[in-house]
Amino acid sequence: MLKKFFAAALIMAFVFGGGAVEAKSLWVDNGTMSLYADKKARNVGDILTIVINESTTQTATKARTNSKSGGLSVNAGTGIFDFIKAFSASGSDNWQADGSATDTSRFNGQITVTVIEVLPNDNMIVEGTQSIWQNRDEHKITLRGTIRRDDVTMNNTVPSTKVADASIRFDGKGPLNAKQRQGILTQVFNFLF
Repeated sequence: MLKKFFAAALIMAFVFGGGAVEAKSLWVDNGTMSLYADKKARNVGDILTIVINESTTQTATKARTNSKSGGLSVNAGTGIFDFIKAFSASGSDNWQADGSATDTSRFNGQITVTVIEVLPNDNMIVEGTQSIWQNRDEHKITLRGTIRRDDVTMNNTVPSTKVADASIRFDGKGPLNAKQRQGILTQVFNFLF
């Protein structure tokens, strides 16, 4: 009988005196840690990779021609104007210019960016900078643009052709990049002449 009393007291202590019992899951409630959760970027601070594959070709050809001619003929004067001798004059001017230019650029690469804002329509504004140093030369890529959540692939990448309002900037500085620019005197002469 004493054993039953202690068992009942122990059960009563757990049920009424032990406080609230809480059931907890092994998985976080928002699903970010789930094995089945979607790992694609969707919130501010998430990162994703932009696969840059840009190619542009511009061709311009211009041809201009301008010509004019004129003539003047005066007959000899009579009467009080007999001092005017007959003469004629003519002139012509021709101008022609031809020119063509072709500019082709291609860039392939990847840059990882961060979601800095999520718009009300679920589009995301992303921005990121990648800086590569090689032999005291810096090559910097900066990308900013807007992407649709639907364009993010399963491996959390977006092709650069799907970035709206894209601003892709390539900068460089260092000894090699400095040699590729005109000197200050050349720039001054080009400005003046």
